[in-house]
Formats: sequence, C-alpha cells, structure tokens
Amino acid sequence: MKPGILAFLAVSALALLSGHAAAQQYEQIDNYQIHYSAVNTSFLPEEVAREHGIQRSNVMALLNVSVLEERDDGTTRALPVSVNGTVGGLSTSDARTPLSFRTLRGGDAPSQVAVFRIHDDEAMHFDLEVLHDRNADPARVSFIQRFYIDR
Repeated sequence: MKPGILAFLAVSALALLSGHAAAQQYEQIDNYQIHYSAVNTSFLPEEVAREHGIQRSNVMALLNVSVLEERDDGTTRALPVSVNGTVGGLSTSDARTPLSFRTLRGGDAPSQVAVFRIHDDEAMHFDLEVLHDRNADPARVSFIQRFYIDR
C-alpha cells in the first residue's frame, strides 16, 4: 500500500476516534460491506493532499467509499466499484449537488473519493448508489452527517 494512502487512512481513523467531523460507517448488502466516511480535508496531511490532488481547506470535506466482499473462508477482499451520489441539506427544498467521484488506488485497496463544500454546523444528507456487483442493482446508501469548521 502506498505511504500516502496509509497516511490518509491513519488520519481518517484518528479523526474517527476523536469523533471530530468524521463518521465511519458501513452497510451490509448480502456478502458485501459498503464502507463510507466523510472528513474535513484540513485533517489530511499536506503531503497526502498534494499527492492525490486534494484541496486542503476548512470549508471542504472528503467522502471516501470502499467495498469489501466477504469470502466463504472468512476473509475479505477490496473490490473496485463505481459510485454516484448527491449531497445537500436536510430540507426537501434544498438543492442537491452531484458528487464527482474518482478512484484512489493503494495496493489492492481501491476506494472512491469525492470532495465537496461544507458550511459550519450544517447537517448534510448524502444519497449514494454503489455499483458493487455488475450482476445486481446498485446498492443505495443514505446517511446524514453534520460538519464543523475549525477556526
């Protein structure tokens, strides 16, 4: 795994453990685990952000989506997937912004990432379609997360 990806995962894990502007969750769909997390890009180390072309900013956040397939022998393997989605406020009248995902690869652990703008103390609603199995309909994942801007 590339050092940059490792650093990114470490930063995401630290942000998760501190409970500060991050959520790590997953949905179980049959034998697939669809993991998703969102974190303010200012938490990323400069080197990691530069290596992956991610803008570090207090008003920008990064959504990371990855899928693990559970095998019969109890192990898991990371899968390359496609993700489409939108983000917006909680009100049905709030505009929805499409998320533009791209693939980050680290060894055999691909993930889909999208960067989006946040506003202080605003809860954001995410709607995702994850194409995890070409023989199945996309998995639908929705979640809400509130972001805070460090000043």
